[in-house]
Amino acid sequence: MAWTKTYDGAEPVRINKWLGQSGVCSRREADALIADGLVSIDGEVVKDAGRKLEPGQTLTLSDGATAELAQGQTLILHKPVGYVSGQPEPGKIPAVRLMTIANRIGDAEPPGRASLPPIGRLDEDSRGLLLLSSDGVVAKAVIGPESDLDKEYLVRVRGQVTEAKLTRLRHGLELDGRKLKPARVTVVEPQLLRFILKEGRNRQIRRMCDLVELRVIDLHRIRIGPLHLGDLPEGKWRALSAAERDALIGA
Repeated sequence: MAWTKTYDGAEPVRINKWLGQSGVCSRREADALIADGLVSIDGEVVKDAGRKLEPGQTLTLSDGATAELAQGQTLILHKPVGYVSGQPEPGKIPAVRLMTIANRIGDAEPPGRASLPPIGRLDEDSRGLLLLSSDGVVAKAVIGPESDLDKEYLVRVRGQVTEAKLTRLRHGLELDGRKLKPARVTVVEPQLLRFILKEGRNRQIRRMCDLVELRVIDLHRIRIGPLHLGDLPEGKWRALSAAERDALIGA
């Protein structure tokens, strides 16, 4: 499916720069698409890699362009406790080991020996939604420096949950000498909290809870931006759909 968007900036901008800033592809990928004649502006095929997009003009990537960009593989895993996201230390089990035919939902090909790095980490003692991908556009959309996707967690804690502690969790905490971004923290039921974060510092939620004398006993990530874990069983995996990829990039 072709990708189309109207440029609403105030000043002309190079096509490759705008596509890169929009999270659609890298500048190098944009230049390659232009060279292959797969990019058009207001219906006219672009032939000059230095061409600038004017305010109000509509840029279209052809079906062939979007197919090229989608060649990378992205898989969704419901990671259980006890598996590490990335390359393991001795004695640790990488989450990619779970991606077998027996654990598959749907008909996607298992990654096998292919490189499929995690897009964002999920600690060994946490569970939930984990993305593994060789698609650079998806990776940039989820963890790139300009990404604004939030992440949602259900967190079961031990200790007394008070309004004062919730206020501190939402505002005012520091980790490693740096103030945290505001967090949305609400009570789902006694001892079960919902965290929605805009950042992902190392073991952030556990350390936040430690600061207010709450102990995390279960941490479950259920959403990354528009992508929900849904009813995917724990330990199972499936492919990211084209619509889900578009939603992640568009967000």
